[in-house]
Amino acid sequence: MKKLTELKFEELTLDQKLGMVHAAMINGNAKEEEIEYVFERIKNRALGAIWIQYGMKGWQEFLKRVHETADYPILIITDCENGIDEYQVGRHNPIACTGDEKYAYAFGKVVGFTAKNYGYNVVCNPVLDIDNNGFVRCFGKDKNVIAKMGSAEARGMHEAGVLTVGKHYPSGRNEMNIDAHMAESVSSQTREQLLDDSLFAYVKMMKAGLLDGVMTSHQKFSNIDDKYPASLSKKVIDVIRDEGFDGFCITDALGMMGIRAKFGDAESKGLAIAAGNDLALTYGNKPIADQEAINKGYENGIITEEQLNACVKRVLLAQHKTMLLDESRCKELTDEEIALCKDIPKVSVYAQADEGLTPAISKDGKHLFAVMVRNEMELGKVEVDTFSNGWLFPDKITKKITELFPNSKVRLFHEFPTQHHNHGIFQDSVTHDDVIFLTYSEPLAYAGKEALTSRVVSLIECLQFTNRVSALLHFGNPCILGDLPHIPRVILGGLNNESVNASLEILAGDREAKGVTTFDIKLN
Repeated sequence: MKKLTELKFEELTLDQKLGMVHAAMINGNAKEEEIEYVFERIKNRALGAIWIQYGMKGWQEFLKRVHETADYPILIITDCENGIDEYQVGRHNPIACTGDEKYAYAFGKVVGFTAKNYGYNVVCNPVLDIDNNGFVRCFGKDKNVIAKMGSAEARGMHEAGVLTVGKHYPSGRNEMNIDAHMAESVSSQTREQLLDDSLFAYVKMMKAGLLDGVMTSHQKFSNIDDKYPASLSKKVIDVIRDEGFDGFCITDALGMMGIRAKFGDAESKGLAIAAGNDLALTYGNKPIADQEAINKGYENGIITEEQLNACVKRVLLAQHKTMLLDESRCKELTDEEIALCKDIPKVSVYAQADEGLTPAISKDGKHLFAVMVRNEMELGKVEVDTFSNGWLFPDKITKKITELFPNSKVRLFHEFPTQHHNHGIFQDSVTHDDVIFLTYSEPLAYAGKEALTSRVVSLIECLQFTNRVSALLHFGNPCILGDLPHIPRVILGGLNNESVNASLEILAGDREAKGVTTFDIKLN
């Protein structure tokens, strides 16, 4: 294995220091000159971190080249909220829905181990956000559950040999439910409220030595800093620093509109370091301009020499930690750890039924299954994956339903159904025993607030006016179901093909629902 040399702060030039606070991002869509620039910076020991997103174009080739080029422990970063390879679980919420931290530990260890073997040494997990709105990128609304699951996941990651990054600091409750990709979100939480609530898990993990870094969010905390969002706010970052946190801070992607719309592309890089972030995550294929923006922030006095030095030292400390973890990491996974991780999508499925009923329906009955798919999908070509991250396949769902319920029929409809879709479902409903809906909601960047469309709500309402709907299987955010009428059976799963299969097996009575719910579910 290639021997790495740890960089000494005293020996770094100003150019190297300014490079140490840059987390450059590259993928196969970058121009050749930008790619070569990044590797020249690495060759000159003038880049603190590189973000190579798992699964993006060219990611494995870039990882290999970084290891061939770097002779120092550069931070090599990705995130794996869903999991990695065959260990995809469907965001972080299903981990908490297992109700047992052994699954969180197994997820952290298996994902960390796999990422480490690919060449990463930093994984931006776990997600420590706290939420009341059903956001499936987090463990839920209970700070104690978040702390328990986050700590267990981090222990597994450390044993696998990768650094942890809690996100998205300070995880304030998003009262306006705004996506920072689209606009600046705002929280009214005070410093005291953050420490008692949103930062509870961060502080607990920090004290246990499980929090190596935090990713700062683009959410503004108006009662702490009424000008800058957390990612550009020294006042907000200092909240956790004052609690004793000495790990590194990396911004969330600075290309989001929550930053660009108010603070600009170039200016935000300098402001981020000046605020106390140790790494500016530019998350774009323009590393030359990004590095120039950081340099300009220093030249213009936005980044002071004192602040720059403090940031560089924390980056070097993080690089040092990667070497320590590499020496102590596990050499293999156990069969039990792999099995636990793979079981998460199945054991996390939750079911509720009216008194006197079970979640199961007759396998021999003549049921109509109405399956929602994305608007972008052409319904005549159901062999394609419905979603970009590969979790819901209409053709596979149809096959599974036909196997479990041989006398039933499947109809697909768009999330904004047409007259034709609705007409077909209504006509078929009168020749079947009942209707079972499969719906979903996925938190996609730039897609806005999650919700069932009014047309879907109206479709279900009208069918339920004569009690035609006997069950609802929903995947993703359960809190968007509040506008629906009462349905006697509700089964909730994660954004994962195995969750879909397990949910259908529960409906057929072939599997027991073992999951818990981490949010309040209220149908009318």
